[in-house]
Amino acid sequence: MSTATISQLSDLLQSIDLPVEWLGLRKVREVSTGRSARDGMPQSNSTTISEGVMVEVLVDGQIGYGATNILTPTGVRSAAQAAFDRARTASKYRIYTVTTAQRPKVVGQYVSPTVQPFNTLSPGDISEQLSKICHTLKVSDKIVQTSATIITRQIESWFVSSNGSDVYQKFLLMTTDYAATAQDGAIIQHRSDRGGLARCYQGGMEYFLTPDLWARVRQVGEQAVELLAAMECPTETTTLVLAPDQLLLQIHESVGHPLELDRILGDERNYAGGSFVQPSDFGNLVYGSPLMNITFDPTVAGEFASYSFDDTGASATREYIIRDGILERGLGSLESQARLDLPGVACSRACSWNRPPIDRMANINLEPGEHSFDEIIGGIERGIYMESNRSWSIDDRRHKFQFSCEYAKLIENGKLTQTVRNPNYRGITPQFWGNLDRVGNTNTWEMYGSPFCGKGEPNQIVWVGHGAPVAAFTNIEIFGGD
Repeated sequence: MSTATISQLSDLLQSIDLPVEWLGLRKVREVSTGRSARDGMPQSNSTTISEGVMVEVLVDGQIGYGATNILTPTGVRSAAQAAFDRARTASKYRIYTVTTAQRPKVVGQYVSPTVQPFNTLSPGDISEQLSKICHTLKVSDKIVQTSATIITRQIESWFVSSNGSDVYQKFLLMTTDYAATAQDGAIIQHRSDRGGLARCYQGGMEYFLTPDLWARVRQVGEQAVELLAAMECPTETTTLVLAPDQLLLQIHESVGHPLELDRILGDERNYAGGSFVQPSDFGNLVYGSPLMNITFDPTVAGEFASYSFDDTGASATREYIIRDGILERGLGSLESQARLDLPGVACSRACSWNRPPIDRMANINLEPGEHSFDEIIGGIERGIYMESNRSWSIDDRRHKFQFSCEYAKLIENGKLTQTVRNPNYRGITPQFWGNLDRVGNTNTWEMYGSPFCGKGEPNQIVWVGHGAPVAAFTNIEIFGGD
């Protein structure tokens, strides 16, 4: 932990002389790298460094913000004055009076668990590895394009406040993506390593240099070729079994976003949309079957959006969002919780030092059930199993949706049989989750994530994590690409 940085921030805090009810400083430093190869040739090799301070003030019951990358007393005081002026002007039009109760004192730290640091491999070593992955993906002449990508981010955050908060957090974020495109005449199929940029973890090179790396890479190439000869997905209403990598998107779009409290309040309606959920639904709405248990869990080691404190300093704890199918909590800041008089979680997050925190999801997980994969498949006379999201569409209230997957197999008489291509399914959120029929056990539970969840004006891109077991849903409309 950088004690010197906390001391410098505390000194800057003390140097700000403004008549505020509360004052906070959040300093963020991020070093990110992006390296990729296509068909074995390097495509990008970049490093970006960003560093600055967000000043947050509470004046006349209104929060105001000011940001600067001029990390001097003069620069930070100027940002504080701008935040003060904005808060005082906006206080005349405030829709809710914020108090210091929404900014409690917190002290602590969090550091991503890491086995192999990012510098285990040099940039040259990484580029060579990506090239080798591309060549390994090309298992056939029918593979017409291969790609390999690695993104790393090291983010340090320091937070101090006038009521004694003192927080340090360090995040090490790793994202990889390997993909192959196969073609046979007019038929083109794409396969990735469990979905585009879905392998997102907190940690170091241990998530890149995995023991199963080359087996996974070869499977991506082989399945891309396999899909060329596969039959089209049939059109019928049947039992759908989703792999954890597809539940990543299902949870994200039909659970995470509609439960963000600022959407329910209408704050996001202009840009990212609202929600079908109403304030009166909490504690009452049957969101899914009794097998549906969703948690906000920032405590899972290695999951992409684990942390100890959100970006306002609220302490993050594991909480049930949906328990036994009943909606219990929303995803929102302490301000949103107070405005709605509803329970929430610590998920007010900002994408950078120059953005104010807003209501965001983080680790939103489907808790495991009791069944093995073989038990789930074995209990289905007719159905389909799908992996890896390919595309998605959902309305701005997060109610009606349609998802497409990369890879699927028919389930016939309790066994996986033929591979099918261009699989799609559609549904309505509460009805879909109400049809949740079987949930896999801990042996089927896997975690994935996304580095690019967008929301807010001005736009903010944050990282999110989603863990889930295999799960079966009855009476789902599926259809092919024809």
